[in-house]
Amino acid sequence: MAIARLPLIAIDCPDPGALARFYGAMLDWKIDVFTDRASVCPEDGQCIAFHRVADYTPPTWPTQERPKQMHLDMLVDDLDAAEAAVIDLGATKHPDQPGTSYRVFLDPAGHPFCLCLE
Repeated sequence: MAIARLPLIAIDCPDPGALARFYGAMLDWKIDVFTDRASVCPEDGQCIAFHRVADYTPPTWPTQERPKQMHLDMLVDDLDAAEAAVIDLGATKHPDQPGTSYRVFLDPAGHPFCLCLE
């Protein structure tokens, strides 16, 4: 039996609304924006929340100068199509691509995330 439930993951960023709109569009999830926080949620399941942090500094992955601390992996059916779509939303493809079954991107706040085939 589980001790707890995980209703959401919170991510620090400079602009919660912008990051919620980015992930909401990518995942086709409902977007809620408030003053210093925002969230994206599917119809059922876990949500992702975004919290404003003053003087936010993005990670420098793959270096450890400022570690990534966390990242999201998302499954896609077609890497090329998904890559084009997330770049249109404002993602940046990271120059370091260590695998062939996934691709590493940076969201608009600089957090690494991966699009994965499986």
